Amino acid sequence: MKLLLIDDHPLFRDGLSMLITHRLSLPGGALQVLQAGDLQQAARVLDEHPDVGLALLDLSLPPDCHGVRTLERWRGMAPGIPVVVLSADDRPDTIISAIDAGASGFIPKTVQASVMQEALSRVVAGGVYLPPLPGSYGIGVGHNDWDDDLSEDGPLNAMGLSSRQIDVLRLLVEGKANKEICRQLSLSESTVKTHLAAIFRKLKVNSRTQAVVAVAKAGLSLKT
Repeated sequence: MKLLLIDDHPLFRDGLSMLITHRLSLPGGALQVLQAGDLQQAARVLDEHPDVGLALLDLSLPPDCHGVRTLERWRGMAPGIPVVVLSADDRPDTIISAIDAGASGFIPKTVQASVMQEALSRVVAGGVYLPPLPGSYGIGVGHNDWDDDLSEDGPLNAMGLSSRQIDVLRLLVEGKANKEICRQLSLSESTVKTHLAAIFRKLKVNSRTQAVVAVAKAGLSLKT
């Protein structure tokens, strides 16, 4: 898989690229790391490598990209590529805002190499990584009711999700809007909304963001 690392600090990019390439053991083999210092460079990389499968994005890309607006601009450029935010700003509000804007995960820049390995492994496997959040954030009451029932052999089946609902949840985690889910799965918008309502009910959540947080907390893999 090709991974695009977008960060304005060359030394940080080089160090993280070496870590990913030489020290991290990930499912499916090694990642090929491509680099960009800003969104313009990232667009050129995508032109040369249209098969990029995952992006790591810093939220601060001077001179004109700061905060969640950076993520929104990236999503406009490459809506089909899952993106994980890599940021020094790990305030809970920033993390939740990034998930709201379509990020498939959030990795603070301060984490140890072992945590980076866990985070990337989970995302590559189709899951979500988020740092611990205070109890006032996330999915709220009811999470433990289904979390305790999850098993390593079949956690999604244990939640009672159908194969089609798992497909919908996977695309939701990738930040896809309802219309894009409809297009990719050849479903009507009303059918997608019905699946989403069932997913929210089974996860005991009330929104797309809470569903992503629930997937992260449970460590679920949604890879097909």
